Amino acid sequence: MARLLMQRALSPEWLDALFEQHRQRQYTRELLFSTEVDLMALVALGLRPSLHAAAQAHGELKVSLQALYDKVHHTEPEVVRALVQGCRERLAPVLKHLKLQQPSWAAGYRVRVLDGNHLAASQKRLKPLRGFRGAALPGQSLVVYAPEWDLVVDMFPAEDAHAQERTLLGPVLERMQAGELWLADRNFSTTRILFAIEDKQAAFLIREHGRSPHPAEVGPMKKVGRVETGVVFEQAVEVEDEQGRRLRLRRIELQLEEPTEDGESCIRLLTNVPAERMGAKEVAGLYRRRWSIEGMFGRLESVLKSEVRTLGYPRAALLAFGVAVMAYNVLAVILAAVEAEHRLQSTELSSYYVAGEVKATYGGMMIAIPEKLWRGFESQTDEELGKELLRMASHVNPAKLRKHPRGPKKKVKKGYAPRQEVDRHVSTARVLRGDENT
Repeated sequence: MARLLMQRALSPEWLDALFEQHRQRQYTRELLFSTEVDLMALVALGLRPSLHAAAQAHGELKVSLQALYDKVHHTEPEVVRALVQGCRERLAPVLKHLKLQQPSWAAGYRVRVLDGNHLAASQKRLKPLRGFRGAALPGQSLVVYAPEWDLVVDMFPAEDAHAQERTLLGPVLERMQAGELWLADRNFSTTRILFAIEDKQAAFLIREHGRSPHPAEVGPMKKVGRVETGVVFEQAVEVEDEQGRRLRLRRIELQLEEPTEDGESCIRLLTNVPAERMGAKEVAGLYRRRWSIEGMFGRLESVLKSEVRTLGYPRAALLAFGVAVMAYNVLAVILAAVEAEHRLQSTELSSYYVAGEVKATYGGMMIAIPEKLWRGFESQTDEELGKELLRMASHVNPAKLRKHPRGPKKKVKKGYAPRQEVDRHVSTARVLRGDENT
């Protein structure tokens, strides 16, 4: 299933055509862009430990390793974004033919979750970084996530890791469409952004920043009721832009029973969703689910190799992250096929175990099955590929792929401890025998 979906998402002809369409200064001489992405995909899926190892195992690379790295280091962010967008466009039709009944997060809306992701610090292999003692951050990106389908639908790479996320929002605002409901944190709570989304006839649910947009109160705060985490209040507010336009919004305030990790006991949300379409308690519950994108980022990091620390150049690191996002979408379609065939809930299966099965089997499968057999699937329509995935999924034992969630951890305040106690070490075997005090 992974091989068929990778073949659909990473078709060499499509990849090379995409590169020619979106490149700006790069060009193709001997090394094809499709080969570059194919090698990076092996690293993202964990099938090879590094780009160097993937290139060495390829065996038929017609250029030097230095030429490969030069190509990777100069891959333009516009190409990476087109790569993620195109992958989603090629996989989404297959997903629809699986006939998986996905519950709607918000009736009448297509939910989109927006969040930024900073890539982890890279190794300091580049000469200008070798004398630097701090962390070297290779870049960041804004990611648009469709939680109902568990797909990343867009990505906006940025080479400057210290750039403010709001300054990267221009392309996001351009792609917004009517009928979408955007969830975002307080980094995106500005008057300009709220009016821009409203102008696109889209809806938003954004956590209010303490200083921006500072809406004017136009009605009293009313208690709505209690939810799992606290008490919900609602109030009518209004914001005004530089042109004097006014926008009436709903402020949903959640007073928490237990403060957040940052010590905050009150969360304020701004939304233009009408009250008749979504009540205040529903709004508060929907915003809590925004954390699904944090879970997606966690799976990208733990299940796939989305952050290759040996790639210090920003463009190379962003390409690796973009290819990992594509691999994540492939795993999401595999999970959807198994869930549809075995009529499981979307929260029952683990992408970690699915990725483990792929890593354990993929190399031997590619040796055992000749390349010409895979070519027979290239002409399949989206519907035919969907049926083929369901047929393969019928042979999967879902019990091997189920999640095993842990219970909630008890919060224990450790308090102050002297340095001598912190640095002390013990023998676990002696502690278990009772021979040494803990």
